[in-house]
Amino acid sequence: MQTILGASGVISTELAKALPKYTDKIRLVSRNPKKVNDTDDVFRADLTNPAQVTEAVKGSEVVYLTAGLQYKTTVWEVQWPLIMGNVIDACREHGSKLVFFDNVYSYGLVQGPMTEEIPYRPVSRKGRVRAKISEQLMNEAQKGNIQAIIARAADFYGPNTPLSFFTAMVLANQAKGKPAMWMANANLKHTLTYTPDAGLGTAMLGNTPEAFNQVWHLPADHNSLTGRELIELSAGLFGVEPKFRVLSKFMLKTVGLFNSVVRESIEMLYQVEYEYQFDSSKFLKAFSFTPVSYAEGMKATVEFYKGNA
Repeated sequence: MQTILGASGVISTELAKALPKYTDKIRLVSRNPKKVNDTDDVFRADLTNPAQVTEAVKGSEVVYLTAGLQYKTTVWEVQWPLIMGNVIDACREHGSKLVFFDNVYSYGLVQGPMTEEIPYRPVSRKGRVRAKISEQLMNEAQKGNIQAIIARAADFYGPNTPLSFFTAMVLANQAKGKPAMWMANANLKHTLTYTPDAGLGTAMLGNTPEAFNQVWHLPADHNSLTGRELIELSAGLFGVEPKFRVLSKFMLKTVGLFNSVVRESIEMLYQVEYEYQFDSSKFLKAFSFTPVSYAEGMKATVEFYKGNA
């Protein structure tokens, strides 16, 4: 049995699509789980409840933690350490391996390529939460209490990614014939992870015994484009003019007075005020993997949103 905890988002869905290559016993766990494959087992559980997590993990060889919480710092500070503790305890009790799907917030501002060797220097409250739970997990692995992987991805793009900033600011507008938006500076390179690659890569890691007790960056096309180039690429596929406006920090702070999501995003603006270069060379070399190119991935993404505008 391989179990996905937090099976309600785009990554868990892509992961569930990839796992049948390795097993026909897949359990999807969330407060309201829905099957991805016909043979999936669905299990209702609240990850903040230790007893429910223990029951959800029971019988699992590999567990994937792909949960997404409300994008609110105070929620993260309380719930993420609790959830990580519950999942570690459950995996330790049942002898299950754990793969934690993570982002890059814990690194903070990185001038140059982000690699797995970058030390944690978070510059945001959300980043400090991510660093804390990453250290919590790998400390348990180093003690031999659990076998674990941290699998990190850059910002997302791909079909059916409504919570992606690229979808919200660029694709959703272009699909309606409106100008796209970008934040801070559209002339800086910004790596994006194609979600089907992220799901496939996570499945590959979870089914590779020698990959455990390490941090891995999931596959991404290293030919990073600038915000402007990404907007031009998707606009061309939509058949619209590549018009866009750049939102300054002042503008975002003003909008944030009335919009909680924007307000919560302001502390992460450093990610678009400097180049954002995500390096997955370790994964690409170890698995001889060729990530989907931006041209190919954007074509599939735009085709999805053309039919779902």
